[in-house]
Amino acid sequence: MFSAQELLRQLLPCTDAPTWWLGLSGGMDSMVLLDALTELRASHSLPPLKALHVHHGLHADADLWVKHCEQECRQRGVELIVERVQLPPGASIEAQARDARYQAFARHMGSRDCLLLAHHQDDQLETLLFRLLRGTGLRGLAGMPQTRQLASGYLFRPLLHWNRLQLLAWAESRQLRWIEDPANQDPRFARTLFRHKVLPELRQRWPAAPDNLLQLAEHAVEANHILDERAAEDLALACQPVPDPWLSAWPSLDAAMLQALSIPRQNNLLRYWLHLHQRPLPPRRQLQAFVRQLAGAEGGQPEMRLAGYRLSRSSGRIWLLPEVIGPTLLDQALPAWADTDLAGDNGRLLIRPGQTGIRWCAGNWRVAYRQGGEQIKLSGRPTQPLKDLLQQARIPSWLRARVPLLYCDEQLVSIAGRWNAEAAVASGDEAAFQVTWMPLTD
Repeated sequence: MFSAQELLRQLLPCTDAPTWWLGLSGGMDSMVLLDALTELRASHSLPPLKALHVHHGLHADADLWVKHCEQECRQRGVELIVERVQLPPGASIEAQARDARYQAFARHMGSRDCLLLAHHQDDQLETLLFRLLRGTGLRGLAGMPQTRQLASGYLFRPLLHWNRLQLLAWAESRQLRWIEDPANQDPRFARTLFRHKVLPELRQRWPAAPDNLLQLAEHAVEANHILDERAAEDLALACQPVPDPWLSAWPSLDAAMLQALSIPRQNNLLRYWLHLHQRPLPPRRQLQAFVRQLAGAEGGQPEMRLAGYRLSRSSGRIWLLPEVIGPTLLDQALPAWADTDLAGDNGRLLIRPGQTGIRWCAGNWRVAYRQGGEQIKLSGRPTQPLKDLLQQARIPSWLRARVPLLYCDEQLVSIAGRWNAEAAVASGDEAAFQVTWMPLTD
């Protein structure tokens, strides 16, 4: 049975949050949560409560839903923020709407704020069934977590211990008003099918099935904890920091350390690592194929591409990289004695006067990038190709094309301040400057 006092017990882990944000759709579930929170607020010292309604613009009555939420919040003395979003084109309206909601929530949350969502036990069952049919792994089998990080705060689902009928009983006893979204009756949506056909049939034929599914999810949560503990131990060995300042900003793993593990532990570590970085997990077969490729020729550079990111082996490490590392790089002028933001999201050049470094001389200074065939003569060394120099320094192949080259007129003067041409090095009392490349500025 649902009650405000039982809800308060569920909310104890988040009572120290600076602000509670309630995701308010105006449906029965979120209205129950709003009503119960309002009741608790009258008799308990709780964090300030704000409601957030996301207007997707998908339904003709969406403006009426806003008015409903405004009225209900006004009656209860709860501040309401309405966030209007536009969905990008995509195959799945459900997925696009969900992503837009979470992005809207994240924009409003401050540090340590808590977002309260009204997902309940039936929602969890629908999630489990949906994931099972899609061939989920063990992490997906755990269902929706009760809590997880969101932006600089976290979200919390306090209603997961109650089913829809229990919440409906509260709503009717309190004579609540709520919105019935027509999408909840639309057979085109998978959740509608689960809600109105699959779950009722399941309960009729196998009454214990819902409880057994929820119990299975609890077992999966425990199993994931154990696997995560082992993965954390493996990660501590494989994730030693890269001393090179050009590379330290990108997440990476030691390829040799990873490949020293058994295949199941490699798979487990990669999933855990990707999950830590909030990347969607790859399909099982795709991950297995990537691990097999890693076991191939040492000089090979296997790569696994997914939506939004890629894994790439280069220079003895496995790199977690964006799908595309910035736009096309363009040459640009280099001002004297001035820090320079590089085009193409390529970071910044820090330029400082110094006692030693590159000789400043009159001419057209510019930043350019590899075209092929570049050579440079360093102090005490013969002239050598730029390609060889980067390879010897174990600069990964994906970064080599982004290393900024400093030219004065048509002379290659410096490779991002790391290697300076012998003829360009200042001596005596000559005016000099030092260059440092920061590939990532955020």
